[in-house]
Amino acid sequence: MEAIITIVGFLGAGKTTLLKYLINSSLDRGWNPFVILNDYENANLDAQQLIERLELQSIKALSGSCICCSGIVELRNTVNRIPERKKGITLIEANGTSDACSLMEFLGVGLNERFLPPIQISVVDVKNWQNRGEHNELELNQIQVSSLLILTHLENTTKCRHALVKKEIRARNPQAKIVTIDDLDISLLPELLPNQNVTDKFDHQKAHWSSCSIDLPVLPNLESIEKICKQLPKSILRVKGCTKIGNETNHTYFERTPDGNVFIRPFRGVPITGSKLLTIGPGSSPDNLEKAIKLSLAL
Repeated sequence: MEAIITIVGFLGAGKTTLLKYLINSSLDRGWNPFVILNDYENANLDAQQLIERLELQSIKALSGSCICCSGIVELRNTVNRIPERKKGITLIEANGTSDACSLMEFLGVGLNERFLPPIQISVVDVKNWQNRGEHNELELNQIQVSSLLILTHLENTTKCRHALVKKEIRARNPQAKIVTIDDLDISLLPELLPNQNVTDKFDHQKAHWSSCSIDLPVLPNLESIEKICKQLPKSILRVKGCTKIGNETNHTYFERTPDGNVFIRPFRGVPITGSKLLTIGPGSSPDNLEKAIKLSLAL
C-alpha cells in the first residue's frame, strides 16, 4: 500500500525545504514519489523548482483553493488518480494557512484502498513560534494532529528557547515524535501512525486570508527586488515572485518571509505563467502590488 504524507506549517516555516529533503531521500532509497503542491496563487511557480530530480508528470500543482475545505474534493480526486507505482509514496505540501486539523479529518474519506491512512508532518519554526500575534491560534492548530514535528530555524536561538518550544508543542500534541530537520531520518516515515490527538476547536475562517498576483516587469537590478519587498505592507506575510533582471536571459526567483527576510536565487527554467509577483495576507491587492513596483522603480 502507498503512504500519503501531508506537510503543514506556518508561512515560511520551511515546508518546501522539508519537501525537497523527502523527495531526495525517497529517490535515494528507490522509492517513487508523487508530489502535490497547494497554494492560493500560482502553485506552478513552486512546482517548477522541483524538476531537478522529479519529472513534471510526477508533480501536480493545485492553485486558487484551500485544500482543507473548498479544495478538498479536488485534492482527493487528484490523489485517487495518481498512477500506481512500485514503492510509491505521495507527498502533499499544504499552503501555509491551511487548517491542518480539517485537512486530516476530510482527506482520508473516500481514498482508494491502495492508500494507507494519511500521515501529517508539521514544520515548526522555533525562532518565530507563537510570535505570530493574531495568527498564533492558526499556528497552534497546525501541530495538533501531526505524527511528526520537525523543528526548523534553530540558528541564532538558545537552548532555553528550544526547550520552551518543545514543552509548548508537547502540551498540545503529546503523541507526536519531535526531531530537528538536521536529525530527520526518512526511515521514520513507515513507522508513523495517524495521530488520534483530541484537538481544540478552531474558527476555520481564520485560516482564510486574502491573496493576489500580478504580472511583474523586467527589473533593472536585484536591488529592485529588495525595494519591492520593502514597499509592500508588513501585514502581507508571504511574498514571492519570479522575473528577469536587466539583460539576463534566465529568470530570478525571490521571496519575503513573515519575519521580513528576503531571499533571492536563480529560477530553474521558464515560469509557465510568465513573470509574476504573488502575495498572501491582509493587504494583498492589485493596487498595493502595483504601487510597490512603481515606487521601487522610481527610487
